[in-house]
Amino acid sequence: MQHEQAEKSDTVVTWEDQQNINKFSKLNNRFHELEDEIKFAKETNDNLEDAGNELILTDEDIVRFQIGEVFAHVPREEVETRIEEMKEVNSKTLEKLEKEKETVLAQMNELKKILYGKFRDSINLEED
Repeated sequence: MQHEQAEKSDTVVTWEDQQNINKFSKLNNRFHELEDEIKFAKETNDNLEDAGNELILTDEDIVRFQIGEVFAHVPREEVETRIEEMKEVNSKTLEKLEKEKETVLAQMNELKKILYGKFRDSINLEED
């Protein structure tokens, strides 16, 4: 038993190992940021979809449209166009974020293989 513990504690952490650990930590932080950004983008998409549906139901030619913190009276057709443009931009952003998340996950998995290969049970890279 003591021999196993001695082997675990004898693993030397090189500069390269420390760089890999730091890189994994940064990637893990970015992964969580991306999850939050993706969640926000999906909520925005849902809100834009709801706004578009509400606009279809209205019979007014001029509607209130929020620009920043103020509401402006804008023709319904223009609001429809703006909402569609916003949905397109948001969808592209969401797609970009999801691709970046996949890339980050792939890099994290590669680093996990390297670090677990060297440190085995001496390091924990899993979420609690």
